[in-house]
Amino acid sequence: MASNITLSAGVRQNLLSLQNTANLMSTTQNRLATGKKVNSALDNPTSFFTAQSLQSRASDMASLLDGMTSGVKTLEAADNGLSAITKTVESMQSTLRQARQDKSFKTESYTLGAGLTAAQDISFEGGAVGTTPVSITLGTAAVGATPATVTGAGGGDWDTGTTVFEATNGGGEYDGETITITAENGDTDSYTIQAGDTVADIVAELSDGDFTVTGTNVGFNFSHAGGSDFTVTTSLPALTTAAGVGTTATSVNGVPAVAAASKSVDTLVSEINANVSLQGKVRASNDGGKLRIENLSTSELTVTGVNSTTGTVDGSAGEGEVGGNTVRQNLVKQFNELRDQLDKLADDASYNGVNLLRGDKLKLTFNETGTSTIEIQAKDEAGEERAINSTTLGIDTATDADFDNDAGIDGILDGMKDALGVLRAQSSSFGSNLSIVENRTEFTKSMINTLQTGADSLVLADTNEEAANMLALQTRQQLSSTALSLASQADQAVLRLF
Repeated sequence: MASNITLSAGVRQNLLSLQNTANLMSTTQNRLATGKKVNSALDNPTSFFTAQSLQSRASDMASLLDGMTSGVKTLEAADNGLSAITKTVESMQSTLRQARQDKSFKTESYTLGAGLTAAQDISFEGGAVGTTPVSITLGTAAVGATPATVTGAGGGDWDTGTTVFEATNGGGEYDGETITITAENGDTDSYTIQAGDTVADIVAELSDGDFTVTGTNVGFNFSHAGGSDFTVTTSLPALTTAAGVGTTATSVNGVPAVAAASKSVDTLVSEINANVSLQGKVRASNDGGKLRIENLSTSELTVTGVNSTTGTVDGSAGEGEVGGNTVRQNLVKQFNELRDQLDKLADDASYNGVNLLRGDKLKLTFNETGTSTIEIQAKDEAGEERAINSTTLGIDTATDADFDNDAGIDGILDGMKDALGVLRAQSSSFGSNLSIVENRTEFTKSMINTLQTGADSLVLADTNEEAANMLALQTRQQLSSTALSLASQADQAVLRLF
């Protein structure tokens, strides 16, 4: 056994030195191989466990960094969707403006028939008018005359007896005086009073086919049935007062009779355009003596009262058709196709199964203890969660009727402005969230670098120093081997004695 072998002090000392050098070389070689000066708790407990703690935190934060990176991509996907949806809404606005500018409404011109009456009409149904027909009469009805009248209040000189006047002053104070009725239309009548005439005599003489006269001792009532205004004059002021046709008379002007007649094209144009139920739906104009009907709608307009054979407006049961605006019809289809694409864009704006435009919630954790987090979700002004699609943006499917008039298109355009406002507000909100996440991502990367650098400073070896140590140890090992050889030679000197 090794313990039974006796070595000289010199040899043993040099052997111990070689052993120590070998241990140091082993340690240095291990440091050079691993790059660490602390490989286990035995090397340096404080540095080892501190470095291990720092590395663990760095590892935890690196795991969180993956979630942040995924969150950034999720926000970018949502932003891509919002950008595409915004462009789609702007395209829908362009479609609406194009429809508003288009005025290629269809028209038809009709010749008016002769002898049209108030019992005949032209009616409109369909188009923007709707299912309830709106009718305009083609002629005017006959209107009877309104009689012109003068009602007198007598001056009290008319006798209640058989004669016209009292004979107390010699009689005959109205003898030879006249009462004359003259109408604007040329009708006239006159009567000269004679002694002994009664009121009845005067009434009988003045009443004929043109005038009707009634009277009593307190005045006369004159009437012209044909509606023509008239005047009543007398040859004596006192007679005027007595007959009641002076300042005390009450007059009613007459209106002549109006015969039935066909309406002119201009009259029908005015009535159609003034009709509240047709305004903004049908427009009429005079087309060289013909009645032009313009259909202000994308749907077909039915015109009833048109002769199916001649095409003349005659109040019959025949129908004419005025086509709808095909340009606006096509733009309605284009608008709805864009609306459909808007919803598809919102559905496709997902990343790793999370779609913020569908109302999904994205929660990101920023530290290893879970005390620093952020929740990202599309919300309205009240803070309520919502999806971003055509419904929540208030963009309804358009119908042909929506594009019938400019006012309807303007209403949709106002809604599109509101939708763009919602999109821009949501984009700004996501942009702010993205800035927060990117900032935390950079912060986390810096922290990981700091933690790893700190841990490495505790356990990593200086390779330059260790290389120098190895070179020194190799030199020392060679010198120790030489010294051991010299010590061994001293022990071998005794062999020369033999």
